Amino acid sequence: MEMVEFETITTKEIKFGKNKFLEVARKKAKSPEGENEFISISRGFITPTGQKRFKNALGFPAEKEIVEQLVAALNEM
Repeated sequence: MEMVEFETITTKEIKFGKNKFLEVARKKAKSPEGENEFISISRGFITPTGQKRFKNALGFPAEKEIVEQLVAALNEM
């Protein structure tokens, strides 16, 4: 089985509620077959001890067209 290594390129955090957040990140998956860049949107919470815990995540290719369509859809909401 081949290992996939993940590298976080950049992140932005959006806090909401008392201890919840959304994290939008550009990441890169590296394997012997090559590299694949993608965007992930994760939802999480901060524990009473201050640690971040992630609950759900959505990932999609970091293609300009997809990102622009997502931004447009959010702006229309």
